[in-house]
Amino acid sequence: MPADAVAGISVTADGRLLGVMMVCGHQIDGATLSVASDDIDKQVTVGSWTADRPLTPGLATWTLDSPAAGWTATRSLAPLTAKATYALYGWTKDNSWSANSISFTLADRDRLTPGKVRYDSISDIGGESAITVSIAEFKAKACQNM
Repeated sequence: MPADAVAGISVTADGRLLGVMMVCGHQIDGATLSVASDDIDKQVTVGSWTADRPLTPGLATWTLDSPAAGWTATRSLAPLTAKATYALYGWTKDNSWSANSISFTLADRDRLTPGKVRYDSISDIGGESAITVSIAEFKAKACQNM
C-alpha cells in the first residue's frame, strides 16, 4: 500500500513517549507499535491507536502510554523492554494508505528531548536513515520525498 504519511516519535516534557504523524496528502486512520521483525508473521503488537476521525494532511501527536484527546487505544501500550527494537507505523482501515515507519529502541527514546522528532528520512537517492530534528523541521521536510 502506498505511503502518504511519515511516523515519528518524540517525548513530552516529563519523558513520556509521543507518537508523531505527518500526513502528506490523503489520510491516516490510526497507528500501531510493534516489536520490529523482518518476519511479518513474528511481529508482536505492543500498542495500537485509532484516531477518532481520520487524520488529514498536517501534523498529529498523541501520548502512547495513556488516553489522548482524539484517539482511542485499541490496544493499550504494553511495557517496553530495553532489548527490543520497536516500529511505529500508520495505516488506514481500508489499507489504501500507510505511513513510513520509524524503528527505535528505548536508548533512542532516552536520547530524545521535548520538541525533537526521530523519524526515517528518505533521501532522493533512495536511502533511509533515522534522524532527529525539531518538530518545525519535521513538519517542513517529512513529506518532501513522498
